[in-house]
Amino acid sequence: MPGVRTVARAGLILGSLLSPRLAPGQARVIEVLADKDSRYKIAGQARPAIEVKAGEAIVLRVTAKKAKSWNRDGSIHGFSLLRASDRSKVAGWDLLLHPGIQEFALTAPLEPGEYEVVCTVICSQDHEGMKMKFVVLP
Repeated sequence: MPGVRTVARAGLILGSLLSPRLAPGQARVIEVLADKDSRYKIAGQARPAIEVKAGEAIVLRVTAKKAKSWNRDGSIHGFSLLRASDRSKVAGWDLLLHPGIQEFALTAPLEPGEYEVVCTVICSQDHEGMKMKFVVLP
């Protein structure tokens, strides 16, 4: 019969295996829903927003659901990152989303500040409202 120390040690080991800690250099996963109602959504957030550290490695896991219209290439939504100050696109952040789950390995911008995510595929009459705040912390 195992002793109390053995059981406690097993619990600590199991807890450390199940905890969401990242190994050095491992990218953080951010899950986003590009929904059929032409809205970005993040579980647990009434107003979806993403916060990252400057230069942070992330994996953007997007589940895309088809709205009322889509592009000829089959993309149903877009995910483009714009600088809030001048609405210029951030290089490497102009993504086309197809139905289902896609993952994108990205690096957060180096410049701290506020950005905006916009949909670049005219997905419905509500397309213009498909936006989300994106904040880069120092």
